Amino acid sequence: MSAPPEPGSIIPSGLKVCTSVPELLMLLEFVFGGLVWILVAASRIPFPQNQGWVMFVSVFCFVITTLLLILYMAGVQKRSSAWNAVDVFYHLIAAIFYLSIAVLEASDTRILFVLFPPQLANIFKLNIAASVFAFLATLIYTIHAILSILRWKSASS
Repeated sequence: MSAPPEPGSIIPSGLKVCTSVPELLMLLEFVFGGLVWILVAASRIPFPQNQGWVMFVSVFCFVITTLLLILYMAGVQKRSSAWNAVDVFYHLIAAIFYLSIAVLEASDTRILFVLFPPQLANIFKLNIAASVFAFLATLIYTIHAILSILRWKSASS
């Protein structure tokens, strides 16, 4: 028998996860994060350390977002109001991480355009797309963090 939900835990569970705006943003986080992951894996950049950080962040956030969505659908968050804080802090950290990789990817792409002749510009279209999707993922994670903060604040008052 499960414990009754605490009044501070307002993250939906089950299929209701698909009806709340912050959790719907998780689907966009999957799409844009997955695109960054795929595009960076397919790109050719001679900066392996930078690309390693970009891959780590995109894979890490993809896995943790998947795990959180599964846990929310299972209703784990109904047992404790601490899940509101987990949601806020994860999405704040993810937004900061994604901002770091978006800037890094854009910077690396810009350096490549300076170092290589314009005839090779087609090679770096994947890097441009990865930069754009990384900035979009940053925006989505930031919006999710803000909505989670507002939800957490309303639950505590």
